[in-house]
Amino acid sequence: MEDLVLKRQPYSAEAEQAVIGSILVAPQAFSSAISSLKADDFYVPENRKIYEVLTAMFTDGVTIDPITLLDRLKEADLYDDAGGRAYLFKVMEATPSAENLEEYAAIVAGKAKLRRLAAITGEANARALGESGSFAEQIESLEQQLFELRGDNTGRGLVSIESAINDSIREMRALAQQNGKLPGIPTGFRDLDYYITGLNRSDLVLLAARPGVGKTSVALNIARHAAENGDGKKVLIFNLEMSRIQLVQRLLSSEISVELGKLRTANMSKDEWARLVDGVMRLRRLPIYIDDTSNISVAEIKARARRERDVGLVVIDYLQLIRGGRRDGNRVLEVSEISRSLKIMAKELNIPVLCLSQLSRAPEQRKDDPKPKLSDLRDSGAIEQDADIVLFLYREPEKENECECIIAKNRHGQTKSVTFHWQGEFTRFTTRDRTHEEPR
Repeated sequence: MEDLVLKRQPYSAEAEQAVIGSILVAPQAFSSAISSLKADDFYVPENRKIYEVLTAMFTDGVTIDPITLLDRLKEADLYDDAGGRAYLFKVMEATPSAENLEEYAAIVAGKAKLRRLAAITGEANARALGESGSFAEQIESLEQQLFELRGDNTGRGLVSIESAINDSIREMRALAQQNGKLPGIPTGFRDLDYYITGLNRSDLVLLAARPGVGKTSVALNIARHAAENGDGKKVLIFNLEMSRIQLVQRLLSSEISVELGKLRTANMSKDEWARLVDGVMRLRRLPIYIDDTSNISVAEIKARARRERDVGLVVIDYLQLIRGGRRDGNRVLEVSEISRSLKIMAKELNIPVLCLSQLSRAPEQRKDDPKPKLSDLRDSGAIEQDADIVLFLYREPEKENECECIIAKNRHGQTKSVTFHWQGEFTRFTTRDRTHEEPR
């Protein structure tokens, strides 16, 4: 009985015939089917071969009707295999109209996806039983295949400039009705949001600085604000350097304005303990999820993000600690592959990815101009190419409580600098809240 179940394949011979019949009845409707169906989507061999020939005829600009189709089938020596004249006319008789072609095509495509799902899970079962690769590798492979099967990578295809303009106007009108709401997720830094329009979908945002300047603190400030103002979307934090306990202590210190050292030693006054309770109650309601796995790969990060629903933002601390896949020791190429994979992840998941990065020592060696530049990104110049937005943090030694956030690259607008105020005892950055004038 089990073998019979395994051999059964989902398909609809009637729907396959209806697609072919609709094309023969109304050849002009073929364009609506060819965009959603491939020959491999047909399960019945005769139907698959006929559709292959129909596709070739459509591509070659040949008139499609039963006679020309039969002629092509004969030329390809597929006449008998494809059922011949009797089969084609039987299909046409069963399909008097092409009005429902899209519905027929959807049925055929749906059955094909079910067959692919069965094949994927069957292969996964065989690999697991055969112990082919580690558990983590097999899970990553399976999740990637399932994601590709479920996803729609076809896009909308060609659209007219008129249609694109209409889409843009609709989006602007929707934003206008929201009282100036940002297109992206707000960072909590008003000055910064003004220039980058928040954290936008599919963007890779790079936040880079030398050690000790405050990258993690800025990232946590952004994560906390995004969780509170992201319409209930989850914020996933992958910290490869700190434990989740250390991370939570930083969040709490910023939340309740109690020195981090006191939290770490639990040496607090009665009032501070009370504030801690209030802060815990506020933070625990936020949709923030923390993963402190060290030596993690981009594939693993993507797999874990895919398993979560309603993700609004992914934060990674930091790029140089992500495990690459190369074994030749070429760190530059490895980091290039990692940054490219992060951009692809942001696009596939359609969410912003905020990734922290180290800078080289070059800024410290430039006595006349110590501010970071794009060329200072550590290990690879490809990072600046893949990122949509690059932010640098810079603090002048004589200005302990000020930090300059340099927008070094911005695909959504200007490259400017904004000033953050640093409250080191609470591991917190703030920015002045003011109304901006239009840039000149």
